[in-house]
Amino acid sequence: MRGLVFRAGQAVAVETLPDPAPGPGEVVIAVRASGICHTDMEILRGNYGAAAFPLVPGHEFAGEVVALGSGVASVAVGDRVVVDPNIGCGVCPACLRGRVNLCQRLRACGVTRNGGFAAFCAVPADRLVAAGDLDWPVAALAEPLGCVLNGLSPMAGRDCGRALVFGAGPIGLLMALALRWTKGAEVTVVDLSPDRLALAGRFGFSAVAAGSDALAGMARSMDLVVDATGVPAVADGLLGYACDGGAALLFGVCPQSARIEVSPFEMFRRQLSLFGTHSLNHDMRAAMPLLAAHGAEAARIVSHRMDLDGIAAAFRQGVPAGALKVQLGT
Repeated sequence: MRGLVFRAGQAVAVETLPDPAPGPGEVVIAVRASGICHTDMEILRGNYGAAAFPLVPGHEFAGEVVALGSGVASVAVGDRVVVDPNIGCGVCPACLRGRVNLCQRLRACGVTRNGGFAAFCAVPADRLVAAGDLDWPVAALAEPLGCVLNGLSPMAGRDCGRALVFGAGPIGLLMALALRWTKGAEVTVVDLSPDRLALAGRFGFSAVAAGSDALAGMARSMDLVVDATGVPAVADGLLGYACDGGAALLFGVCPQSARIEVSPFEMFRRQLSLFGTHSLNHDMRAAMPLLAAHGAEAARIVSHRMDLDGIAAAFRQGVPAGALKVQLGT
């Protein structure tokens, strides 16, 4: 089969690889859609913890089961599925608390073992979620939407009526959509790009330019403020937009060396909350009905579908100008 491979030194190549065979408890899926994530770029740069090179990346993928390993009875050949990439050890304190995303020995498809940027991928059968009749591009959004839902989990039971999301890229827009779908929030999206702001407006969100007077006028007014950019300067200013009793969420992937300044007195006096969330934690089953209910809107997040050579070029040179979610697929 053909697959895209990351090698040490930020090398990217499309190579001929052996077809995978399922081990005990595993299945092989034929990949039908697989999305590029900002995290993939961080893996390539070495800014995302432990990764295994050489590596077939891709942790946002969906496909059809084509082979079963021994002991697999939960799925059948021909099933349409999406893949929850996180694989916990099952015995560390985080796993025992049900926090697989915080596992001390976390493994993941597309991060520590081969993922979805290839024709076929072997995955543990217990990491599969039924895709139903969702179109493949929409089904492959289940993983990033699961990350968004985990990101919003600290807000359970809290007011999210007014939300501000920094970043009108695919994950920022998916965050804004999830806030509308699950919280009924009135969402404002912030970005530097006029084109991205116009796009956010077409999704029905208020859109304001970074650094504008309109944004300055939103200081101390939001129930929830989210960084979906991974830009340290943005993260540093989040709490300034939170209302008294409000919250801020560090959702973008900042450089590991980045630091921000927080006033303990202000946190105390204004009863502010600052959250960070990582990846997803068994959230894809909750994502699927949302995608089924809002599939047409979610599909607009996918702007480009490419073959493997196009995906490799996107990793080497950057995604096309104006792109949102870029996926492997036809």
